[in-house]
Amino acid sequence: MLALLFPGQGSQRPAMGAPWQDHPSWRIVATLSEAVSRDLAPLLLEAEADELQATRNSQLATFALSLIVLDAVQRSKLKEHLEAEAVAVAGHSLGEYTGLVASGALEPAEGARLVLARGEAMQLAAGQNPGTMAAILGLEMDDVVAVCQGIEGAWVANDNSPGQVVVAGTFEGVDGVATAALERGAKRVVPLRVGGAFHTPLMKPAQARLDDALKTTIFAPARRVVVSNVDAAPHQDGFGSLLSAQLCSRVRWRESLVRLASLGAAVFIELGPGTELSGMVKRTLPGAARANVAYPDDLDRLAGLMARGPE
Repeated sequence: MLALLFPGQGSQRPAMGAPWQDHPSWRIVATLSEAVSRDLAPLLLEAEADELQATRNSQLATFALSLIVLDAVQRSKLKEHLEAEAVAVAGHSLGEYTGLVASGALEPAEGARLVLARGEAMQLAAGQNPGTMAAILGLEMDDVVAVCQGIEGAWVANDNSPGQVVVAGTFEGVDGVATAALERGAKRVVPLRVGGAFHTPLMKPAQARLDDALKTTIFAPARRVVVSNVDAAPHQDGFGSLLSAQLCSRVRWRESLVRLASLGAAVFIELGPGTELSGMVKRTLPGAARANVAYPDDLDRLAGLMARGPE
């Protein structure tokens, strides 16, 4: 059995759509562009790193590229195999929205409109409450929580994998956590190039706008379970309240991977830009098979993995 994983904001890269431009799945770009009344092709082909870093751009670009990859997999000779074997889906932060499309709970156009509203709301919130994020490497979750509890304006934002916890907050708060974490034994603190302090109370100004968009979004019962960021539990409905809570809540990704394994997933396939989630699988579930599809050529490698089965 396998799980489908979808990356979040921060995975985007300049020109990440170029390898897909001549692929039949590029048609997804037109569908999403029409839904948000904005041509998304330039974000995938022409935008520089600074432009893509803006939250309103990075979320739409990552969502679009991930859906291109999902469509390509569904068009491939692996479609029937994946449909039969995929036990659950999960997405990291923004990736949860893509996961809902993959589960059948959201239509792509509905998802794009929701991602548009989310990105705009979060960008405005970041302007009102400026902040940043940093990855703490080499400390476990309990240690990072303890560090944050003693520093104003800092919170755990992502529990990604053993030894990799992301904190977010004000610039002063994150600086304070970085210093304290190194003193406590962290190997490194890596500042992240992001547009705000996501998954913390500093995103509260975005809540009303996101909730308004969620109220007008049509969700269907999921055809396969979605393991939520908020509680690391499997769901097939109730997604509006889960996405609302996700905005200012910690991403429980390590716990989510463990839950996916408990549901029977032995192969984890990351669909979308980057390889970060595959690395988190390796650190959290060392015995699990994993693959990522970010480029058309990766489809053949995925076919090879499926043919061999989990090692």
